[in-house]
Amino acid sequence: MEQVVHATPKELADHVAGQIGQLVSGRDRLTIGLAGGTSPMTTYRLLRSMDIDWSKVDFWLSDERWVPWDHERCNGLMASESLLDHVGGRFHRPPWGEMIEPEDSAAHYEAMLRSMHADAPPDLVLLGIGDDGHTASLFPGTEALAETSRWYVANVVPQLDETRLTATFPLLWKAKQAMFLVTGLDKAPAVRDSFAGLTPAGRVGEGDGEITWHLDEEAASLLS
Repeated sequence: MEQVVHATPKELADHVAGQIGQLVSGRDRLTIGLAGGTSPMTTYRLLRSMDIDWSKVDFWLSDERWVPWDHERCNGLMASESLLDHVGGRFHRPPWGEMIEPEDSAAHYEAMLRSMHADAPPDLVLLGIGDDGHTASLFPGTEALAETSRWYVANVVPQLDETRLTATFPLLWKAKQAMFLVTGLDKAPAVRDSFAGLTPAGRVGEGDGEITWHLDEEAASLLS
């Protein structure tokens, strides 16, 4: 795993947006998995201002909360408002409905992802980390951590008393490249523990893809 430390969150976002822009400009087709949370928002807003042919990109979500698409906590809503409503890429979201069970939504989304990546693995996945070391919705102590074949599952998170939909390690490990975007002093202990292999986020590095941690100085402050 590579670490790149940036002086400020803004410098991190500028750098990552530039890296993504170069990747998209150099490819005919590609897929990008988007992270939820607050850390990637600045990067998404920078991306939408770039002169790039986004029509060549299929975007998907590394995880989603089990809430309606227009709910304020919905990762898809954040990604849409920050980026996808402003560019021409295709955005694939897990289905939600009052008559749909989370397990069925995850299975449907997994089928779509397998079809999308039938000929090639995911090109890029953007990820964050929680202060408990979770990434996507792979929370410590949850059943999804033990999944060995499914790409996308519904994951009950007892500590939050809610259900999430999440990419699993078998999918994340297939990605050609994964970028963690992490800012803030409150994330520093989780970053340190991840580099020691003690968190779900740290396990993403067990795959064969290129893993880069983009950190601001505060998030990196406990690394030796």
